[in-house]
Amino acid sequence: MKATLYKAIIASFFGATILFSTSCTDLSETIYDTIASEKYEFSAKDAASMFSPVYSNFRNVYWGWNGYCDIQDESSDLWCTPYRIGIGWGDLYVSMHKHQFHSQIGHFWTEWNYAYAGINACNKLLANESVQKSEPAVAQLRGYRALYYYVLFDLFRNVPLDTTYYHEAGWLPKQATPQQTWDFIISELNAIKGKCGPDNGMGQINDYTVNMILAKMYINHNAWFNDFSDNSWYGKTIDELNEVIDSKRFSLASNYSDCFKEDISSNSEIIFGIPFAEKYASGNYYANKWIHVAGRAVWNFNGWATGGSTVLPQFLNTYDPNDTRYTSCWTLGQQYDKSGAAIMSDGQPLIYTKEIHSIDNPGCYPFEGGRLIKYEILPGDFGTAYDDIPFFRLADTYLMKAECLLRLGGYKGETEQDAADLVTAVRQRDFKNNPEKAVRTVAELKGGSVYAYGHRENQGKMGEADKWVTTVEGGADIELGGLLDELAWEFVAEHHRRQDLIRFRINGKNENVYNGKSWFCKDAEVDPTDIHCNIFPIPKDFMDGNLNLVQNPGYGSSAN
Repeated sequence: MKATLYKAIIASFFGATILFSTSCTDLSETIYDTIASEKYEFSAKDAASMFSPVYSNFRNVYWGWNGYCDIQDESSDLWCTPYRIGIGWGDLYVSMHKHQFHSQIGHFWTEWNYAYAGINACNKLLANESVQKSEPAVAQLRGYRALYYYVLFDLFRNVPLDTTYYHEAGWLPKQATPQQTWDFIISELNAIKGKCGPDNGMGQINDYTVNMILAKMYINHNAWFNDFSDNSWYGKTIDELNEVIDSKRFSLASNYSDCFKEDISSNSEIIFGIPFAEKYASGNYYANKWIHVAGRAVWNFNGWATGGSTVLPQFLNTYDPNDTRYTSCWTLGQQYDKSGAAIMSDGQPLIYTKEIHSIDNPGCYPFEGGRLIKYEILPGDFGTAYDDIPFFRLADTYLMKAECLLRLGGYKGETEQDAADLVTAVRQRDFKNNPEKAVRTVAELKGGSVYAYGHRENQGKMGEADKWVTTVEGGADIELGGLLDELAWEFVAEHHRRQDLIRFRINGKNENVYNGKSWFCKDAEVDPTDIHCNIFPIPKDFMDGNLNLVQNPGYGSSAN
């Protein structure tokens, strides 16, 4: 598989940037903290071992259990992991869906723990004198450290800012202000612009990854600081995105599904990807989490599967029936094995239904809900475990630029029509048989969302009368609602949705969609000025271990 390639990537990059000897060192006997670095020549094996935590911890941030991909979508309007009647799940996933956040939800621990482990790994290497002699290596490490802080800033905002490896005995970090952390991330990224290299391979920061992180910081600035008085940040976003686009190093993949194959290292759309590989770097668990155990026969994969997660019917109802992203992402109806035979489970045909009951009252039944098949599912013990992750891809660049052009009404000679053209370019691969439907107009993008927002659950039990609990809120009042819909169809299950919902507001109100709309069993915030759910609580374990930390507003003490 890709394990050899992954190991070679680490070694080759740093083999070119640090002076290595040709000798091989026994890593079990090397204690780096006690070596005088100016007298020690690192072997390629040493470098791979030393730099590996920088990369591996970001894999854990993304696909550690309840990682970054889950945290962004499980609290959104796209999908959830309900209590499965007769199976389990539920608990913390119910709290994520209902926005009943508290400091002991595992998602938050995963992000905080592995992000700071990655930052510590970067700080340790940046303190090494031999590493300091290599500008590309230093740029790579500063870029990764900024990426870790970008994730932490997005999720928690009030975080410790640690940029050194050596500390006095008993030292405990203190939180920086959001502005201090923001300034640090921006300063670090600008300092390494053009110093990472144009193409460093999967898993490594390249020059255009730096542009993308900066663009993400800028496009979210107003929402993150809850200050919409300065639209210049959208222009700064476009400037960064244009560097990516104008490089002409990237192009949209011919097929949407090409971006979610097991190996995307040669995909022209990928700007920054996270490599996963057999044995050495597995972890993508979506086949395991989504597919019913009997449904594994569709692909002949043998890994565990319990059929936990499900797509929300309200989201499925937003798709154009000719949009091939629907069938690229979701499977519903009768499931068939490789021979074409209908799959049975406990004497019943395995039919995934579109409708689902509730998140926890009574929950969802085993066959309820469409299942995600967006990431390539492989036979044997593979499933999706070794699928690479497209963290930044060109479609994101196009849609971000379109958003900013629409928010500004045009920029540096480009117009709102250019924004519509960018969206159309992304859609063309999804409507090959209906090219006229690929075209999106400015009016459509600036209009409301087609999502039928509102509380919508069936509290009746299977075999008994339905007991619908519903409200009607609609999506016509959402700014740029048509574009918000595009972001959902393109980036579902790609760590985008929560961030997007926080950025898009309800017209006439200082309230975002994330807090201000209901969906499935999640209710809109009653107080439109209460935006504490924009960020998550700091995990209890870390609050308890560091008395310097102050819990985020709205979450009480560390015991909550």
